[in-house]
Amino acid sequence: MDRQLPSARRAAGGRLAVFVAAVALAAGSAPAATPPAPDPTVANADYADPALWLCRPDLTINRCRVGIDATVIAADGSSSIEHYRPAADPGFDCFFVYPTVSKDPGWQSDFVPDRMEFDDIRQQFARFGKVCRQFAPLYRQTTLTALRRNAGGPQPVGDPPPPGFGGYSDVRAAWNWYMAHANNGRGVVLIGHSQGGAMITRLLAEEIDGRPGQARLISALVIGAPVLVPPGKAVGGSFKAIPLCEAEDQVGCVISYATYRDRFPPPENALFGRARDGLRVACTNPASLGGGSGTADSYFATSGSLNDAGGDARPEWTRPLRAIATPFVKTPGLVSLQCVTRGDFDYLELHVNPNPGGGRTDHLSGEIVRPFGVDLSWGLHILDVHHAMGDLIRIVASQARAHAAAPRAP
Repeated sequence: MDRQLPSARRAAGGRLAVFVAAVALAAGSAPAATPPAPDPTVANADYADPALWLCRPDLTINRCRVGIDATVIAADGSSSIEHYRPAADPGFDCFFVYPTVSKDPGWQSDFVPDRMEFDDIRQQFARFGKVCRQFAPLYRQTTLTALRRNAGGPQPVGDPPPPGFGGYSDVRAAWNWYMAHANNGRGVVLIGHSQGGAMITRLLAEEIDGRPGQARLISALVIGAPVLVPPGKAVGGSFKAIPLCEAEDQVGCVISYATYRDRFPPPENALFGRARDGLRVACTNPASLGGGSGTADSYFATSGSLNDAGGDARPEWTRPLRAIATPFVKTPGLVSLQCVTRGDFDYLELHVNPNPGGGRTDHLSGEIVRPFGVDLSWGLHILDVHHAMGDLIRIVASQARAHAAAPRAP
């Protein structure tokens, strides 16, 4: 049996009992009939357990199988509905590690997902089901509670976890289970944003870069987390043998960027894009991988924001304002993207294309809002995936075709 943390076991036990009882009461059955939630105190989680996955093809409750239709709003305000249809038999896989979303009160999340994890899957990963089979493990991540303590939030409950407990070790365990039991030689795209992007970077460096499994790598999307490269180079730094993507049919490469608005470039205290140790932070523009500016294929949440971090500002998507029944909007031509170097910073610059007198918004909210106001150090972090969702899906589909067509070593 895995060694457990005694103090954590006691703290988690009461919480899990309450959760199990609440689920049982809601279902009108006795608590004993409800399967227990995965134990958050085990040192090594067993990812054969379906309860440790948010998305996996064999799950009865698969959080990637959700309604994500979009209202397409043209610049003149006219609209139509784009109905989402998942691929019936996709030929490749996507493995996703979600960003910091947990509002659990401690330093590290447990294995009981809630609205925050579910909403992130819906916003950032579910749409990839248009082209690939989907795998998204739960993991004991650093919480929003822990992250926000430095911005005036409350102190997390309890003690920080010991080094190596949860976090990356969970992600690695989930990846190794997937490769051993579900991959079956298929090509795979790794996707991560923010904390999830940092996990993917480490996973690539320790488990894939220069190893036999690299042959199965279609590409990796490391978004809102740094990938380091030597100045002017596409490989080196974070990875020895995995280059940056420079074309939509290139395979075994990485797309990486962090987004700032053109009117608000990275301030001195910016959290993303800063060069260090003689290396630059990679910027690959998903709207134009070959370089220069490109018009983004965006899907934005109709209302609300990732992590509830965007404050109360909401775009009035149409002028005059009309009700929108779908959870997402698609805004052709609204956003342009280009990679920019400014001093020590390399980042993806977002420009909103104005349309004076048109029937669609010229405003796009997206900065993180704190009690003291807008926090420009984070840029447009909560929109990193939304503004290029259509581009990323198109690119990985193109890369998957190239990967499938490439000759394999005997």
